[in-house]
Amino acid sequence: MGAVMGTFSSLQTKQRRPSKDKIEDELEMTMVCHRPEGLEQLEAQTNFTKRELQVLYRGFKNECPSGVVNEETFKQIYAQFFPHGDASMYAHYLFHTFDTTQTGSVKFEDFVTALSILLRGTVHEKLRWTFNLYDINKDGYINKEEMMDIVKAIYDMMGKYTYPVLKEDTPRQHVDVFFQKMDKNKDGIVTLDEFLESCQEDDNIMRSLQLFQNVM
Repeated sequence: MGAVMGTFSSLQTKQRRPSKDKIEDELEMTMVCHRPEGLEQLEAQTNFTKRELQVLYRGFKNECPSGVVNEETFKQIYAQFFPHGDASMYAHYLFHTFDTTQTGSVKFEDFVTALSILLRGTVHEKLRWTFNLYDINKDGYINKEEMMDIVKAIYDMMGKYTYPVLKEDTPRQHVDVFFQKMDKNKDGIVTLDEFLESCQEDDNIMRSLQLFQNVM
């Protein structure tokens, strides 16, 4: 979650103006192509306060004046956090997890809903979100190739400077061990229940997921 938290921190420091903020925010919201839901509704749906949502919205609009972000822009923003690696594939998978309606764009509502889970959600909520990330084709299951694609994308993104001693087959070895533990009935796929149970009963899996969540 490091990149997301970095985004959150940078958005919090952007352009804080006194009292007339509310009026200006409302005017700004009417000038973009997509106007987000009311802040009261988003406050009820997320773990953010209204003030935090106002700050996040201003930062989001600063990066994405149209009120939505497409995949290419998302990749460009995300790549800034990982200059020594190739973040394009991981950003691709992450974008499609943020884009819950599969419209090809991420709205402010999509952004803060995911951010709320990743930063302030329960362990169960974070694990469900992570399952959806690994379930690339959104069929409700994770197969070994999907897990391999995500893990390899993470290693590629972190870059050779972060992992100088990694062998080329390290991601495959990692996936083989974890998939065997998660696929409890040995049917070649991991269900949500198997994923949740495995993560919560195996400290090694949980630690690895927490490590990988630091790049979200």
